[in-house]
Amino acid sequence: MDNIMIQDKYSVFKVELKKESSSFKNIDEILSFLKNEIEKCESSSYIAIFNHFKHTKSLSNGEIADDILDAKNIVFCFGVKLPSPEMLALRPRSIGVGELKDSFVVSFMEAPMEFANSQMSKWVEKLKEA
Repeated sequence: MDNIMIQDKYSVFKVELKKESSSFKNIDEILSFLKNEIEKCESSSYIAIFNHFKHTKSLSNGEIADDILDAKNIVFCFGVKLPSPEMLALRPRSIGVGELKDSFVVSFMEAPMEFANSQMSKWVEKLKEA
C-alpha cells in the first residue's frame, strides 16, 4: 500500500489492483467485498454507495480524466467515540474505487483515529488476496 500526498496536504493510502491478476471483474464486485468487511466489523456501520462517476458526468461543468472508466465510493462510519460535536466534521469515512483500462485504484484518506486506518488498510490489503 502506498501513502501519497494529494494537493500537498491530504494523506491518502492507495492500492492499485491490476485487472489481469485480480479476481475482481468490476467496481461493484470490489464494493461488495468491502461492504462485507465493513458489516463484519462491530465498530463500523455501512452507509451507502456513492456513484461519483455518474454524479460528475451529470454536471454541466463536470470534468473526469480521460483514463477513468468508472468511480464509486463506499461510505461508512466508525462510531467508537463521539467526544464532541465537532468530531462529526471528520466523519463519515469512505473508500474510493476508480476503474482504469488495466487496473482498479482503491484509496482512502488517512483518518485521525489509528484504529480506523488499521481497519481500512486491512480491508484494502485483503483485496489483493481475494
